[in-house]
Amino acid sequence: MGIDPLQFTPPFCPRSDCPSQRSRAPWRWRRHGFFTRQASPHRIPRFRCGHCGHSFSSQTFSGSYWLKRPEVLLPAAYAVLACSGHRQSARERHCAPNTIQGHVGRIGRQALLLLRELGPRHEIREPVVVDGFESFAHSQYHPLYLNLVVGAESHYCYAFTHAELRRKGRMSAAQRRRRARLEARHGRPDPKAIELGTYRALRLAAPRAQPLTVRSDEHDAYPRALTWLERLGYTVRHERTHSRVARTARNPLFPVNRLDLLLRHNSANHKRETIAFSKRHQAVVWRAAWLLAWQNFAKPYSERHGGATPAMRAGIASRPLPVEELLRSRRFPWRIALPEEWRSYYDGEVPTRRIRNERRHTLKLAH
Repeated sequence: MGIDPLQFTPPFCPRSDCPSQRSRAPWRWRRHGFFTRQASPHRIPRFRCGHCGHSFSSQTFSGSYWLKRPEVLLPAAYAVLACSGHRQSARERHCAPNTIQGHVGRIGRQALLLLRELGPRHEIREPVVVDGFESFAHSQYHPLYLNLVVGAESHYCYAFTHAELRRKGRMSAAQRRRRARLEARHGRPDPKAIELGTYRALRLAAPRAQPLTVRSDEHDAYPRALTWLERLGYTVRHERTHSRVARTARNPLFPVNRLDLLLRHNSANHKRETIAFSKRHQAVVWRAAWLLAWQNFAKPYSERHGGATPAMRAGIASRPLPVEELLRSRRFPWRIALPEEWRSYYDGEVPTRRIRNERRHTLKLAH
């Protein structure tokens, strides 16, 4: 998987600090020899920028840039969608689990850029359904909530955000005492996390004030989140459905219920009673971003009967984009303006309270 080096012409200088990025003059470059490597293709052409003088290769623009095992990237992407754990994928590809983990992190970051770059450029023309996908990371004392905004007709996921929750539900006295000790040591999650996360997700889906029809269940946080939107000039019509209504295709909330099922069905880290659960909240965000990118642009509406992808149904894409095409080219964050929320996801800044000194994505040339 990657760019054909023999047919490649560099489109721009890959360095964000190059003067050509701020100049209106045509970009100048010249060929600068080759280098050889063990992976296929073995001979990679190099180029030199005529503005900053830095050299680079065709591999700089490939989705497998700087990988020692580039042949693992595509199988890792499919394995994440096939509900496979990292250790199972590593055994199949004869590599270390950390290698799969690093590849999946890269895939998740590229997925965030994909969702932004290929996303809609027009106002939302259909009702949207909001709901949350609840899971956990690190332990069941650290639940999380993925706020989803899905098109009611197209099933396209317009945006998502992450929210950290407090553990709730039935607990023994010992479990309550342990929760109290953990909260005293690491702090308590924001009690308005769902309200704030829903508001941010809707703002990501519809950045400018516009009329919106929002469908949801009867969760108390949703009306408060919509009130914030109305204060910004949005005209919101809120349609609520009781959570006990049968979750069939006739349910007004079916598009988001279907996406919840896909997240649970295709992700090993969200299975019930699994040992493959994510150890970091950041890992949940990256894996979710990749599944949403695949669901939006590559997956047909129906596995059995086919049909257009959600992006095609929403008028965003004209054809399905296979996984190989989604990951073939490297996308650069300094060329795609990520919103503040997703920029923190890209940089790996979603914290897990009980892990100190979490690794952030700060690699200079790979950023």
